[in-house]
Amino acid sequence: MIKFNNIALGIVCPIANEKDTVTKFVPAVLEQCKGFKKLFFFAILDNKCTDGTFGLINTLEQRIPEVKVIWAPRNRSIVDAYIRGYREALIAGCDWILEIDAGFSHCPSEIPLFTQTMARGYDCIFGSRFCKGGTFAGASFKRFLISKGGTIVTNLFLGTKLKDMTSGFELFSRSSLQMVLEKGIHSVDHFFQTEIKVYCRKLNIREIPITYSNPSNSVNSSVVKDALANLWRLYKLRLQGRL
Repeated sequence: MIKFNNIALGIVCPIANEKDTVTKFVPAVLEQCKGFKKLFFFAILDNKCTDGTFGLINTLEQRIPEVKVIWAPRNRSIVDAYIRGYREALIAGCDWILEIDAGFSHCPSEIPLFTQTMARGYDCIFGSRFCKGGTFAGASFKRFLISKGGTIVTNLFLGTKLKDMTSGFELFSRSSLQMVLEKGIHSVDHFFQTEIKVYCRKLNIREIPITYSNPSNSVNSSVVKDALANLWRLYKLRLQGRL
């Protein structure tokens, strides 16, 4: 395993009702992130966590020094949870920030491919379910269509070229994430992942294949409306030369 003795890595992971997996998931992620100068696992929890996961993650925090529990009851959406995690990682001085979903929908064993690829000098590494070697397992046809269609439409209207514009398994350099936060994330739903990728399109980026399994069914009509509204907003900015 490659060692990264000069790099501090922050892992950002919003966690809700994951009592059946959290005690296995967090150690599995940390096991794949050995060799860094500093290592932090930022678990962001809020009022949507109601099944006892909070107590379990608190126990992990007491036992594992790398685990940092962030209680964020004022979160209004999943986007707030991610942004809180990003900011905590930057405050902690992290050089690289890894974003991963809880519950094993993203595979911890794929993390080394992110870090090894990042070490070649990239600004961002984006996990892709649709590039060669990637898989989208256990998804309904509707969920697949929204993710794939969202990618095609975004590339068409905003000039991006990634094969997967909606995935949330990604690794950022400190400077690239700071840039994203300075621009501001306007979406309040899943489209924020697309918004981030649009902002990063001119950086030195790379897609790598990931396995995404058992996605939630939280993509509903309000999510689609938010996505279309923000796509239109970004398209107007592009026409004005402001994107």
